[in-house]
Amino acid sequence: MTSTMTDTRVLPSYVLGDWWDPQTGTPTRDASTGEVLALVGSDGIDLAGAVDFARTVGQHSLGELTFHQRALLLKSLAVALTAAKDDLYAVSGRTGATPRDSLVDVDGGIGVLFTYSSKGRRELPNTRTRIVDGPAENLSKDGSFGGQHVYERIPGVAVQVNAFNFPVWGMLEKFAPAFLAGVPTIVKPATPTALLTEAAVRVMVDSGLLPAGSLQLVCGGARDLLDLLDVRDHVAFTGSASTAQSLAVHSNVIRRGLTITCETDSLNAAILGPDVTPDAPEFAAFVASVVTEMTSKAGQKCTSIRRVIVPRGVADEVVAAIGDRIEARTVVGDPRAEGVTMGPLASSEQRDEVRRSVERLVSGGGRIVLGGLDDPQVRHDDGTTGPAPDGAFLAPVLLRFDDAEAHAVHEIEAFGPVASLIAYDTVAEAVHLANRGGGSLVATVCSYDAETVSALVDGIAPFHGRILVLDRDDARSSTGHGSPVPHLVHGGPGRAGGSEELGGIRAVKHHMRRLALQGTPNVLTGLTGEWRTGADTATGEHPFRRPLSRLRLGDSVQSEERVITLDDIAHFAEFTGDTFYAHTDEEAAAANPFFPGRVAHGYLLLSWAAGLFVDPAPGPVLANYGLENLRFVTPVSPGDLVKVRLTAKRITPRETDDYGEVSWDALLTNQRDEVVATYDVLTLVAKE
Repeated sequence: MTSTMTDTRVLPSYVLGDWWDPQTGTPTRDASTGEVLALVGSDGIDLAGAVDFARTVGQHSLGELTFHQRALLLKSLAVALTAAKDDLYAVSGRTGATPRDSLVDVDGGIGVLFTYSSKGRRELPNTRTRIVDGPAENLSKDGSFGGQHVYERIPGVAVQVNAFNFPVWGMLEKFAPAFLAGVPTIVKPATPTALLTEAAVRVMVDSGLLPAGSLQLVCGGARDLLDLLDVRDHVAFTGSASTAQSLAVHSNVIRRGLTITCETDSLNAAILGPDVTPDAPEFAAFVASVVTEMTSKAGQKCTSIRRVIVPRGVADEVVAAIGDRIEARTVVGDPRAEGVTMGPLASSEQRDEVRRSVERLVSGGGRIVLGGLDDPQVRHDDGTTGPAPDGAFLAPVLLRFDDAEAHAVHEIEAFGPVASLIAYDTVAEAVHLANRGGGSLVATVCSYDAETVSALVDGIAPFHGRILVLDRDDARSSTGHGSPVPHLVHGGPGRAGGSEELGGIRAVKHHMRRLALQGTPNVLTGLTGEWRTGADTATGEHPFRRPLSRLRLGDSVQSEERVITLDDIAHFAEFTGDTFYAHTDEEAAAANPFFPGRVAHGYLLLSWAAGLFVDPAPGPVLANYGLENLRFVTPVSPGDLVKVRLTAKRITPRETDDYGEVSWDALLTNQRDEVVATYDVLTLVAKE
């Protein structure tokens, strides 16, 4: 229903750099008491202006910053949100979330910011908008022409259409990689829990950390938003498959190149292996996981377990164990009441939709074996227990399908504290049943038998985005079936929508486009910020004498030659204990198809190469911290000469330190100018 603004708070949006108040809105209510908390609406909002503001002001302000600078801002935003956690938890409780649920949503979202801040500084260059993708490709015999794949940020806006179940995490898991990529975001939260999203955005805005236009918030409807987007932009949607399908056929997606990724319905499965008996540690871990996923966030998670697939011989024991654990550990009620472990659903409308879905499951062959659809007795915030007629409560429900092939169990998702149990006779049948879901975000395989695990994972992998192998060894340390982490991809094929959110830097690249650059080594060096073989070099002052402020790509040093003797090889073998026959036995070495006889150790050559190029006096080079891409190409025999050329390949200043990282291209050759070895030397170099 819609009501006019009276004394009820009207939830504002944040657009065009300021807060904007609508004149009318739809009530959003306390999930436990039914109290109207705010009116949510967007009639009259300037969506076109918001999109233009993001594409202009937002793109400019983010583009002025490097990846590392944006990463540091993510960390500072995480700190600001952490300081406001108590306030956010208070709002979260009004959406039906228990403190544990709020931990997953609020702290989980903050953790995403911290993770992307760390990964951005470790894994991305300290440049503004371009990421090199893989090695250079030589496209000419003389090396004068080549290609390089790169990622470039999209020039538009990232629009997030988020679901109601994770109003903080759902926003931040999309915002963080877009922000790190340098792409501004417009957030469209779901109405039932928009109050919490608005509270989190307000903290971020009030922190003063957000670059102008980098984040906007539209509370309420935004039906015309896709009409304003085109090939410059990206839409990330989380919600129902039916809505996702309507968005995917929007004319701007089909005709104007608008990209869209969708994370949708998912009938996730948990499979108990045939090796697991009721007294095995895996049995208890499996039951605990099922109950956790049924009750966490009142089952309102896209990653919750919907289908419990167990061996037929232990099906009764699994049902009983799930019932015992729910009875012992689950207290339904107002999240603000002491001892409550499961709150209400996000709204009465959502509760009614779950009830209708359960009724459809029953009509499709399921029977309720635990719980029911009647209003439960709940614990109130005053400590009493009784009905809550205005709350959106539903007790956990477990259904059992005697026919594991019943269409309903593999098609209908009750998005609440509901799961269905089906039984199998063979591992092949378990695989078949899991895959009947048509593509899922996550599955759990619970077994301690290596062959069983291999068969199940091999069988279900193409239909799932993530698979947790649960056993006695990781039951305590596992992050759990239903917990996406920012380091790994969150998404799934088919019915689950096909998106791949999170996954570390992969998600940053979702907001970029890959292209191939072609040109001379000098051109590619200039465009990518990485020196390429064949590009110009500069000699003179030893580059190890140059601080970061004076060091340039292509600064190079060519060493003198050094002769390798048989005595050197024998001494190195004795001194290190590396007496592999290729270095110590002439006859055996000559019989090896790769060697002409005794040859020098590869690590001897690397050690001598360092001695050839190192400037030993104290200077701006502070430390050597490793090698990358090492390849030994041509064997070195006694009497051969070796020399090394070292060239500054990549220079990465650190934002918070007085030093940076320099990668040097090392090329070791012999007296015939044959390549002996290639590798990158990594050093830490002072800025001044």
